[in-house]
Amino acid sequence: MMKHPFRLKKTFFFSFFVLLCSMSFALSNGYELWLNYDKISDDTVLKTYQNQLQSVFVEEGGATMQAIRKELEMGLGGLLDLEIRFESLPSSGNQLVVSKYGSLPKDFKEDINIDNLNSEGYIIKHIEKSGKDYLIITGKEEIGLLYGTFHFLRALKMHQSLDAMDAEESPKVDIRMLNHWDNLDRTIERGYSGFSIWNWQTLPDYIDQRYIDYARANASIGINGTALTNVNANALILTPQYLEKVKALADVFRPYGLKVYLTARFSAPMEIGGLETADPLDPKVIQWWKEKTTEIYKSIPDFGGFLVKANSEGQPGPQNYGRTHLDGAKVLANALAPHNGTVIWRAFVYSEHDADDRAKQAYSEFVPDDGKYPDNVLIQVKNGPIDFQPREPFHPMFGAMPNTPLMMEFQITKEYLGFATHLVYLPKLFEEVLKSDTYQKGKGSTVAKVVDGSLYNKKLTGMAGGSNIGTDANWTGHPFGQADWYGFGRLAWDPSMESEAIADEWLRCTFGNNEKFIKPVKKMMLESREAVVNYMNPLGLHHLFDTSHHYGPGPWVGNLSRPEWNPVYYHKADEDGIGFDRTKTGSNALSQYAPEFEEKFGNPKTCPEEYLLWFHHLPWDYQLKSGRTLWDGLGIKYQQGVDQVKQMINTWENMEPYVDEYRHNQVSMLLGIQLKEAKWWRDACMLYFQTFSKMDFPKEMESPENTLQHYQSLKFPYAPGIRPQWD
Repeated sequence: MMKHPFRLKKTFFFSFFVLLCSMSFALSNGYELWLNYDKISDDTVLKTYQNQLQSVFVEEGGATMQAIRKELEMGLGGLLDLEIRFESLPSSGNQLVVSKYGSLPKDFKEDINIDNLNSEGYIIKHIEKSGKDYLIITGKEEIGLLYGTFHFLRALKMHQSLDAMDAEESPKVDIRMLNHWDNLDRTIERGYSGFSIWNWQTLPDYIDQRYIDYARANASIGINGTALTNVNANALILTPQYLEKVKALADVFRPYGLKVYLTARFSAPMEIGGLETADPLDPKVIQWWKEKTTEIYKSIPDFGGFLVKANSEGQPGPQNYGRTHLDGAKVLANALAPHNGTVIWRAFVYSEHDADDRAKQAYSEFVPDDGKYPDNVLIQVKNGPIDFQPREPFHPMFGAMPNTPLMMEFQITKEYLGFATHLVYLPKLFEEVLKSDTYQKGKGSTVAKVVDGSLYNKKLTGMAGGSNIGTDANWTGHPFGQADWYGFGRLAWDPSMESEAIADEWLRCTFGNNEKFIKPVKKMMLESREAVVNYMNPLGLHHLFDTSHHYGPGPWVGNLSRPEWNPVYYHKADEDGIGFDRTKTGSNALSQYAPEFEEKFGNPKTCPEEYLLWFHHLPWDYQLKSGRTLWDGLGIKYQQGVDQVKQMINTWENMEPYVDEYRHNQVSMLLGIQLKEAKWWRDACMLYFQTFSKMDFPKEMESPENTLQHYQSLKFPYAPGIRPQWD
């Protein structure tokens, strides 16, 4: 039947319009992350690159070499706006060469020394042979070539000179992994960017393109491991039904050097194995873990190992049977050892039975067993002794276990930093922690040196980040949340990197190279973390968050069954003052640090003021270095945080000419939320603390917008990041 010509024409143009709109949205919604390969807009730079990269040689090889070839086709094709010529080696003109060192021509090898590279390292070197220019990307293994390829493409996006592009890099940390806190029903504990990207219902038969792009993104920043499921583990992930699905993901990730890890529920032998106990000393339990591990490796030969949360926040563990963390770790370590797998045992433990100081418990439980753990065990330690607060001192375990490798655990998702609505550049926080001096082997014994193994000559090293990834179009909810994922990867590769350099990279790769945009936005990013500390937890205050969901302030909460769940436990505000005394006159948590640290932080006059109330309970009229009272200083800091967000809004408004409309509007709206919530934090906290201080607000502080009773009445039963109650 003949269609009506007008209707056909109308349908065509509507479809074409929808296609154009879809294409435009895809280009601006942030899905491509920092891997967008838009044509280089600077004609001079473009023509230079086109002349220097007349052809490409990629060594034949496995799936990783195929991934490299595909990435170069996309990257060079997009950036240089031309069809890439793949030619043999040597070529008729200037050429990019990607090849393992062992496969390079002999005369090429003469100019390259790979002795200092590890298996994941790479060299990028510009050489001249027979009047022709070659840019060589080489290394010992294919995965090194992939990392080098992403380095090369990043350099192009940043308009760096190829003539001077000599690089030699090996990762300083072995295991560089994301910890997904994803549940099997696709909810995400502390997830603020949509649901889990793992669609367990359609796996293993349907492979979403997002899985491939996820692997590409991680490889581009050097991440080589991913724990797929929540540390509050579900034993079902270890059943054959789910292992088949895990295998499908592992197969997708393998070409990109991304190993799969699984969270192991300690009671799994009972829940899915039919045993009556999970006692780690029981022979049947030992055998069950050996058999389960062997089963996993049969289908996933490069399986990374197990991540374990045990005897923490109600999770089962060896202490249920009167055993130790060491006993529990040994069982899994012995099961994994024949397969070269690793146990990552979390040190995040605290008990309602220890009313002294939650900050001390992990040290007390793990440090006495230093040197007793098997060689394939990493103890994963949070960056601070409480729980991913906007600012914490580094965890005292770092440097205190010279005979045991410790793995850093950062949180990329912003559980305590405004969720995915606040612009907070986390690499600034990560850098602060990594540069902290433990003094455990004298001055310069930084946390970074503990993490990368150099302080105590450790071969097994690791860094983990609690993922902020979800099904939102841009992966991370807030467009600037991508910088936290990116920055974590770069610091895991090299913990000595500067957060400013990372911000510069991310901005240029994500938004372009216009200095009128880069300079002010980079400044905004670098100052954003201090802003959130000021309007949430200034002067060393911590854990003032409303309970369970951790959304917004709740310093008044003190009625929960466990003392360490209550904000009043941490700030200890009373008529005499405020703060947690962790000196010798209080909990003496300071004694877990090196003497140099204890001496400096134990005296309020020498303690850095950003940690003052973390370590000291001080009177409201205590005089700060500014000459103002502690009370005034708190109010000024809260107001400063609000003012900093106002400045961020002003900066972003001025960026409208330099960024696409979609993302500009998105960030503008989110900054509006951030300002509203910064004022909420200021007003709620200061009104509450005023009930103890009985003092007027400092003149620098704006008057609260509502009453204390109003803020105390706010409830958020459906705040994101906690498991929904469907019924």
